[in-house]
Amino acid sequence: MKNKGLGRGLDAIFGLDGANIDVKSTPMSSMREIELSKIIPNPTQPRATFDDEALTELADSIRTLGVIQPITVKRNTDNEYVIISGERRWRASKAAGLATIPAYIREVNDANLHAMALVENIQRQDLNAIEIALGLQRLVDECGLTQDSLAEKVGKKRSTVANYMRLLRLPDEVQLALKEGLISMGHAKAIAGVPDEKQLALLKRCLKKALSVRQAEEMARAMCEAPKAKAIEEEQEYPESYTRLVEQFEKLFSQNISIKRSKTGGGRITIDFASDADIEQFVTRFDNL
Repeated sequence: MKNKGLGRGLDAIFGLDGANIDVKSTPMSSMREIELSKIIPNPTQPRATFDDEALTELADSIRTLGVIQPITVKRNTDNEYVIISGERRWRASKAAGLATIPAYIREVNDANLHAMALVENIQRQDLNAIEIALGLQRLVDECGLTQDSLAEKVGKKRSTVANYMRLLRLPDEVQLALKEGLISMGHAKAIAGVPDEKQLALLKRCLKKALSVRQAEEMARAMCEAPKAKAIEEEQEYPESYTRLVEQFEKLFSQNISIKRSKTGGGRITIDFASDADIEQFVTRFDNL
């Protein structure tokens, strides 16, 4: 599941308008071929995982076409360089058997090396929402940025930045589901909008019923509009026919549907709704059958 890139290029962020981050104005050097063995990853790299299949594909491309886009590094010692951006290309080049890689050497102080890497990674398309959120949080914590200045630096609305960082307050189970692509950021935002004690219940229903984002939002709204309603109960073990009946109802209704059976064998079927408009939608759906 792809994420939209955040913001502008590094030159715009750390160039003349980068007043809040002290990066030396010395321009990049001319491109050089640097031995791969002299390059090390940035220890503050925000990317937590690298897709093995994607790296293999990139390595195959590099064997055929070479490294098209140079990486960017910082000189650590005379014989060592730290990656600012381009760790995937560096890893794939090693896998392709290259001895050197084209690189720009950027003059940047140690205090802001990780800031450049964070912003560069946040802008990439293949980070998941949690990795982006963690990167944004680190920029706030380690670079002294407010959410307003951070939003300006990455070229996004403050509300967008706030929504990402809000994900970090979700339960670990929700964050893991988002990180693994089981739910989208839209689902996570809906989950974040319900009381803490109901978030895992909503996650469970999103996963079990494969709810769309809209359906998750509707269920979240129903939870919030009925704070005194009885909490969602764990589903009892009912005969398979009960499950099939609920599945049939779910083809018509996105709202929460539950069956409760009494000890005597009777019971009731409940279909939640949040407004009169929902009732009108029910009628329309039946009319179209």
